[in-house]
Amino acid sequence: MPTYKYEALYANGEKVEGVLEAVSKTEAVAQIRQSCEVVLALKEVPKLAKADPLARFQKIGPKSLALSCQQFSIILKAGLPLVQTVELVSGQAGDKALQRLWQQVAEDVANGWSLSYSLEQRGGRLLPVTFYETVRAGEESGDLLAAFSRLSVYFERLNKTRESVVSALTYPSFVMMVAVVVISIIMGYAVPTFTGMFASMNIELPLVTKALIGLSHFCQHYFLFFVLALVMVIAGAVAYGMTEQGAQRLARWQLKIPIFGEIVRMSGVSQFAHTMNTLLQAGMPILQAIEVSGRTVSNSCLSEEILGTLSGVESGRSLGECLGYTKELPPMLVQLTAVGEATGSMEDTLKVLAEYYDSEVDLRTKRALALLEPTIIVVLAIFVVFILMAVYLPMFSMYSSI
Repeated sequence: MPTYKYEALYANGEKVEGVLEAVSKTEAVAQIRQSCEVVLALKEVPKLAKADPLARFQKIGPKSLALSCQQFSIILKAGLPLVQTVELVSGQAGDKALQRLWQQVAEDVANGWSLSYSLEQRGGRLLPVTFYETVRAGEESGDLLAAFSRLSVYFERLNKTRESVVSALTYPSFVMMVAVVVISIIMGYAVPTFTGMFASMNIELPLVTKALIGLSHFCQHYFLFFVLALVMVIAGAVAYGMTEQGAQRLARWQLKIPIFGEIVRMSGVSQFAHTMNTLLQAGMPILQAIEVSGRTVSNSCLSEEILGTLSGVESGRSLGECLGYTKELPPMLVQLTAVGEATGSMEDTLKVLAEYYDSEVDLRTKRALALLEPTIIVVLAIFVVFILMAVYLPMFSMYSSI
């Protein structure tokens, strides 16, 4: 709830200063007038954010949001008041951060705040912008139940996509971890043993053996420095990516990566189409829907291009025409969006586009991961052959010289 600092006069002319909490300035003035005759000044005091260094990185997962939206739909359909609905949902939330958020929202709604405003103020860092903007559209259209029903479908789809990617990455990640452990043991313990044996032979070592010994020496003496340098490079790249210029450059670089770039592009278009469809169905005006949808796209390059269409749409041009001037968005999105506008079936067209790009992202991700597994095996096989050659070639040389 907003906090206000005020100056006022009692009936006897005495000046007083104080601080109070109220839903709005009007409510604050009404509270002050209960004890004071004249209100001289009233100013909202900005609340200080909690000193949590990890707050900007915290997000509530789509699975928890989908479950809460389903619970909202069921309870609202039963006809319970909004305050009681929020209290019931907060008691059922499994995620601790989400539970605390709903408890705060329940208190705000009981004090007269709108649900969407409270979600935006309390959960601005935790919630995706799609969540509270769709709730706001549902409030304005008078159909909050439908808004939560659409949000539950939206977040359920996001959760399924995330789980499928995590499941597909499980095996390659496990193989990579095992490979790193085995290689570390070989380079740190096995190779030094062979190195001492080769030194006692007093023979000319092959180039591949010298390379293995040099690599083992590096791992023994400089591995920690290498890891530290790698961590610093990654941290620097992350810090650079948080700047506006860095985010744009990294986003454009992502789109140019073979195979992966197309997956990123199609995933961003799918996000845009799903969010636009959800917001338009909730009754949000198209300009506001474009702005919110553009902000939800994770790739900042695609997000900037979508938000760049706002000025054209605001001046009276169609969205399809404005999307045609973009460089990174696929032609299919541009053409079908224009067709949807012309035929008056924008929402249905966006739904079809979202489903199409969802299937394409899923298919291309599976193909990329299918190529990743044999690539890992081939790389490991080459390294094993390298170690075997480095170990056995000196032995062959020794036997031939006998």
